[in-house]
This record gives sequence, structure tokens and C-alpha cells, in this order.
Amino acid sequence: MMRRHRLKLVAASFVALGFASAGVAAPVPPVNEALLRDVVKTLSADELAGRGPASAEEQPTLDAIVARFKAAGLQPGNNGSWFQDVPTVSMTASEFSPLTISGGSKVLNFAHGTDFVAGSYRVVPETHVKDAELVFVGYGVNAPELGWNDYAGIDMKGKVAVILVNDPDYAMESEDGPFKGRRMTYYGRWTYKFEEAARQGATGAIIVHDTFPAAYGWNVVESSWSGDQHYVATPNDAADQTAFNSWIQKSTAESVFKAAGKDLATLTAAAGQKGFKPVRLGLKANLSFKSSITRSKSRNVVGIQPGTAAPDEYVLYSAHWDHLGRCKADKAGDDICNGAVDNATGIAALVALAEMNKAAGPARRSQVYLAWTLEESGLLGSEYYARNPVFPLAKTVGGVNIDALYPGGVARDVAVTGGDKSELSVLLARVARELQLKTGPEDNAEKGYYYRSDHFSLAKRGVPMFYVKRGTDLVDGGVAAGKALAEDYVVNRYHQPSDEYSDSWDMRGIVQEVDLYYRLGRPLAEGSDWPNWNAGDEFRAIRDKSRAVVTQAF
Repeated sequence: MMRRHRLKLVAASFVALGFASAGVAAPVPPVNEALLRDVVKTLSADELAGRGPASAEEQPTLDAIVARFKAAGLQPGNNGSWFQDVPTVSMTASEFSPLTISGGSKVLNFAHGTDFVAGSYRVVPETHVKDAELVFVGYGVNAPELGWNDYAGIDMKGKVAVILVNDPDYAMESEDGPFKGRRMTYYGRWTYKFEEAARQGATGAIIVHDTFPAAYGWNVVESSWSGDQHYVATPNDAADQTAFNSWIQKSTAESVFKAAGKDLATLTAAAGQKGFKPVRLGLKANLSFKSSITRSKSRNVVGIQPGTAAPDEYVLYSAHWDHLGRCKADKAGDDICNGAVDNATGIAALVALAEMNKAAGPARRSQVYLAWTLEESGLLGSEYYARNPVFPLAKTVGGVNIDALYPGGVARDVAVTGGDKSELSVLLARVARELQLKTGPEDNAEKGYYYRSDHFSLAKRGVPMFYVKRGTDLVDGGVAAGKALAEDYVVNRYHQPSDEYSDSWDMRGIVQEVDLYYRLGRPLAEGSDWPNWNAGDEFRAIRDKSRAVVTQAF
């Protein structure tokens, strides 16, 4: 579950896309509040022990979801099956050597945890990197649509990329820079930087941590890279990835650059300018560690309402079914993280939407309902689906992702992550106007929340996805009440045993959100247009390429 933020919508022509002018043709079916309550209560019951993936409670959880999908009129969506297997790998690194940097006037040794953290995507029991050359590659960005390539002119084979966190223009107050300034893009995310280093053929990748552009302290990095790390299993056991990925403290990086006769601040300033070229540091890195490996399997749930005129075009509704299972006990000894809000509410919304669409009758396009697994382990269920789609991504119109709906009152505003990235904003603007909902600027855009929930697995492969919720300006109590509601959940319930269902829940806000999701999804399913990412968006090129292939086939 990700924190939510508001979208500043730019003016757009509502006639540019068919769904923007057509709207929801038929009356909107009512949201079944009793159904929402019943599904949340069932999925968050102690008997399901927090819905841990690959636990003894997974099958009863999936049985409960499938029963609800069937009752709502859905059909099994994966070639006659309700399920898609998701193979995973968990690795725990240990027995780290120091990170040793040689080639300067003296050998530098840095301690694991204090100075650096590391791991490997490769599924191997031992990692050994010896005398790998260090190359500073600025922000590690390769963005052809912006004419920006931090790897220009260098072969990274056998080398270790040293990379700055965030985007080159992150320090701007506005969003006017090539990388949207203060608003983080995908190029600023640490996951992208490791992926791009692998695509460049690097042996390793080291990100320089800096609290402001990272948006979190070193303690978050250290804790996140401790213990089990979970990945989607691949046929080649990730042999095409870097041998190791790492973060180092900024002070550690300063020492490394000094040993190379360079100044980190000077090179950081240079890396923020277009035309930056990689800098070979004349130093070599050595590192070794072991990894214990555990393989397991969980499952996504896939249901479908076939379309009429265009059954091979798909609109998605998605939410993750998993939670943490058993967790740290509270003072009363309760060690079940029930996940009522996170995300039994999301699955309940899927069921309610299926029921509403059943009442409205079949749409022109097929509507697909996806209950993801392993969101809490790093979006693995949605990532596996995006790599192995049941329905072709090039023929997936777009959709709505749903995660953690707070009980409480209705709002006067709409909240969304990511800013004005795609033509879906046109539809959102129209629906907001119809419902007399305000929109406003997104808070904390520099933290890149758009890239931290299940919709992102599809977005980065070109599929436009809504991630929308009601905002914080509540009808009863205003912004102060809305912020207090969100803070109470985050502080007192989020990922804790206290995230439990109660019959005393105020369901009005959740009902409002489900109604909003229907109004966003149904026009996509009834329409014939193909919303795209805005010109210059980091996902535009991949959508253009995938749609071109489909268009050329006819």
C-alpha cells in the first residue's frame, strides 16, 4: 500500500478521446455496501492469518476470492483457470567481505551495513567480484526521447557503475526540467538504475545515497537490504543481471572519489548537465558474499467479463490480495497482521465492481479482474503478470489499480499519484467535474510514489493505469479531518495487527471510491479509443511501439 497524493490536472480537450465525451452511457449501478463489508470481513478474519503468500492460508484465501468472483458473474480468465502461478525466489545475503577499493594511494576498506549494503539479483550461492573497474556514470540515465545518455561512449562490460540517486534536475522547485524537475520520474528510481546498469553490461552497480534526493535516510536503505529479498523467478536465474547491486553512504563515496583524485560535488554538478560523459575513476572494486536461496510459488487470481464487439481488447481492474501473514505481536500478543484496509478493501472493491458491471450488462470490450499476490514482497505478482501477460499488453487499453481504501467519510477532492502523465487525465477530469470533485497539486512529488504500487508493473510496459483515491478534503471536517484519518491509519494500523475490520466502520468514503472506479473503468470498456502516455513521458515510446505492431497487423 502506498501513501496517496493529489493530481494537478492540466486543461485538455475533452473531444480528443471518445471516452471523454461519451461518458457512462447507462445509469451507474449502486455500490453494494453490504457486499463490501462482507468481503473485507471474510478476507481479514483471523482464520486466514493475514493472507501470507505460499502459506497454509493461501488456498483458503484464493477459494474465498474465486467464490466471490463466481457470484459476481465472472468467468475464469486464464485459459479456463482462475489462477496464474507466480514462481518466486527469496535470497538472504550473508558473510560479506569488506567493500575494498584499490588503485589509489592506499587501499580503502568499507564495512557492510555501516558504509554499504549489497545483494545480487542473480540466483547463485556465492558472489565474487575481483578488480572490477569503477566508472562514474552520473545519474545512470539512458533516455533516448530526451537525447540523454549517461553511458555514452563506454563499454561497461567488466566494470562497476557508480550512480547518483534521483533525476538530474531533482533540485528544481518546479516541474519544468527535462525530467520534470522536483517530480521524480522512473529514471530517478533506484530500481531503474540497477536495471539500466545490467542492460549496459555492467558487472556491478553502486548507488550513492543522499538523504534529500533519495527521500529517506540511510537507516531505511540498511533495513530494506537486510534479511530476505524477494524476486520473480526467471528461466535463466537472472544471469543477465549485474553480479551485485549496492548502495554506499555519501561520505563513503566522497572518500572513493577523493582517492581517485576527483571531487564528488564537482562531478555531481557536471552530471546534471546534458552531454555528460562517463568518468573512469582509475579504481577497482572487490567484494564477496554468500546467498541462501529459497524457491516458492504463489498465485494471481484472474477473472473476466467477456466483451461484445471487441472481446480481444481488455480493460483491467486490479488489487493485491496478499498481506504480511503473521508479524510482530502487539502488547496483547496478537501476531496476525489481518490487512483489512491493506488490502482486503481492494479485493472487496474488485468484487463490487464486477457486480456493478454485471448489472450494467456486457461492455464493448472485455473487463479483466486481477487479484495480485506478493505485492508486499515488491510487486512480484503484478511484475510476473506483466512479464507473462495472460492478455496481450498491446491489446490492453488501460485500467484501475486499487490499494488500501480507508473507512471514513466522503471527500470533496480526488487524489492520484504521478501527475498528468497520460491521456487518462482527460477522463479523470471529466468524471471529477461530473461529481463536483476538486483536484489539486500533488504533495511530495519528489518521492516517486507512482513507481511503488502494482499499476507500475504495467505502466512501465506501456499500459496506462489509474491509481486514484478520494482525497483528504472531507465533507465532514475538511482537510484537517482527512489528514488526521490518514495519519491515524499510517501510525496506528498500517502493517500492524490493528489493521482489522470493524462493524463500526464508516463505509461512505469507500463506497464513494468504488463508484469513482466504475465511472473511470466503464467508459474505457465501452469506448474504442486507445489512451496513450503524454508526449515526452518515459513510457510513451514503449506504448507507441507495442500499438504499432498491433496496428500493422490489420
